[in-house]
Parts: sequence; structure tokens; C-alpha cells
Amino acid sequence: MDKHSLHQQQSIMGQYLRDPEHCAPPTEMDPVRAQVYRDLVFANLSSLLSGTFPVLVKILGDEHWRSLVRIFLRDYRARTPKFGEIAQEFVEFLATGPEALTDGPWPPFMVELAHYEWVEMALQQSEAEPLAAGDAGALLDRPLQVSPLAWPLAYAWPVQQVGPDYQPDVLPAQPTLLLVRRAEGWSVKFSELSPLAWRLLQRIGEFPELTGREQLQGLAVEAGQVGSLVFFEGGLGLLRQMREEGVVGVV
Repeated sequence: MDKHSLHQQQSIMGQYLRDPEHCAPPTEMDPVRAQVYRDLVFANLSSLLSGTFPVLVKILGDEHWRSLVRIFLRDYRARTPKFGEIAQEFVEFLATGPEALTDGPWPPFMVELAHYEWVEMALQQSEAEPLAAGDAGALLDRPLQVSPLAWPLAYAWPVQQVGPDYQPDVLPAQPTLLLVRRAEGWSVKFSELSPLAWRLLQRIGEFPELTGREQLQGLAVEAGQVGSLVFFEGGLGLLRQMREEGVVGVV
């Protein structure tokens, strides 16, 4: 068999594995053997993804989940050979709003729920190092940084509440603001954030050169609380708490 024929057969086989409903296996290949490969590829991908998105699987049910995996396998071209990164590509695929998902049984919160579930796995597998505790007394006088193991997230849907028994179909008036962090023992913890706490973490990422005092002063300007001692003390208390939890540290 020449290289051209081999490449052609591999291409035909790949198309068949991705979309067996519309593509036939190579004519030289035993159909039963081809179907074994087809079923193995699909089963492995479905199993790999379902472990990362258990809530989404329960909400969709087996039939619709299989349909979703089939669409992903058929339409998406992964950019990574690493199995551990396929779930991230799946989330990215959903976020692109593919035409194949414009109609059907897909809940409006599906993309955000998938991202929320993926975050837990991503933090557990992250190779980033936690922040050193640093001196609590330097929080106001030194620039701050957010731990790479603490992610402030904003969702339009209350993803932390979504499940088989709660599936909202009306977008809430207020966003859901969350902090997801990896604690000691590699456990991942989720907690809700107030708008001010979320904005403070966001500001630290946006303006890494500012000291803690400057961050709180800037936050006070945004909140219309310039000169408020109560606001400043509350912000300092928040910084101290986040330092103790390993969320924020001194540069």
C-alpha cells in the first residue's frame, strides 16, 4: 500500500469514527471490526467527559448526553493530545455556540455549568504553587497578588445551585459571583463573593502595582465611599481574611 492510499484510508476511518451516521468505514476494512473501533472511541470519550461533568450528565440524561458527546466528536478538532485537557476543550467548544446546539434540549445554563464543573478538575490538576503567607502587617503598604489557586468567577446563572431538581429558565437579575480555591489537602472549595469582594480581587489582577491601601482607596472611589473609615476597615478585614485563606498575598 502506498503512502497516498494509507493516508486516504486513515482519513476515511477518521471521518467514520467521528460521524458514523453519515460516513462509511474504509471499504477494505471488516465492518464489524470498524464498528468495534467506533464504539470504543465514543465510549472512551464519553467516559472521560462524564467524570468531569456529573451534574450536567444528570440534567441531560443519558440519551441527550450521548448526543452532545457525538456532536463534540463530530464537529470539534481538539488541539491537545493530552486526555486531561479534553474537558477544557469541551468547555471551549460549548462556549463557541456551535450551530448544532442552537436547537434541542440544551438548557440555557449549560455552558456556564460545564465551566463551573470543569474548574474543580482544573484546580485539582494545577501545578501552580500556593502563595507564601507573608506578613499580615504589610497588606496595606505593599503590592498584592491573588493566588493562582484562587479563581474569582462571575456567572449569569446560579451554577452552584443548578441540579436535577433546580433548573432555572429565567436569567436572574444579579450575576453569581464565586471564589473557587484549592485549599490544603488539594480539596477545592467554593464560596460566594459579595460584589465588593469580587471587585477587589479583580482590581488586584488589573492593577498589580498598587499597594493594599491604594487598592482599598480605589475601591472606595468606585463604591462612592471616599473617606469612609467603616468602608476602609471593612476592606482591610476582608484582605486579612483572604490572606489567612491563602487567596491573597503580599508581593
